[in-house]
Amino acid sequence: MNRTVAAATAVLVVMVGIFAYLNMADRGDRLAAQREAKLYIEMHGERIATADFETVSGLPEHEFEATMRSSEGAVRDSVYTGVRLRDLLEYYDLPTDEVQQVITQAVDGYTVALNIDEVMQEDNVYIAYKIDGEPMASREDGGVGPYQLIIREDEFGQRWNKYLMEIKLD
Repeated sequence: MNRTVAAATAVLVVMVGIFAYLNMADRGDRLAAQREAKLYIEMHGERIATADFETVSGLPEHEFEATMRSSEGAVRDSVYTGVRLRDLLEYYDLPTDEVQQVITQAVDGYTVALNIDEVMQEDNVYIAYKIDGEPMASREDGGVGPYQLIIREDEFGQRWNKYLMEIKLD
């Protein structure tokens, strides 16, 4: 019995070590992407584009008000500046009629799933890069950027995705 427990513990320790090593390399890539304000776009598991800040901010810009409500009861009204996610997808001429779901992922691993109909709505899903007229600071600088996904029809902001870095279409 003790040998079985020891063997299982040793296997788990080795697995944890392997996953930690793999995550360290991935973390470096993620932090570099955030510093360089890059958004990676994948379709059906294949990376098809990398949007830099110049590309994103060169799309039609929108300024809009949105309210962030936290679970602690705090309410914060802000004016955001950004682009519609649908405009970014159209910029790359992606066949959205072949897509059912859009998954966004942040540098810290937080993931949000949207259906394509939500994304294609006129005034709903945005990639913001300014808040109250100021560029969004990165996570390392105490901010929520350089990009934040904002879903205006999400009343409590539960699916807002700060530190946005990846958009996956499936």
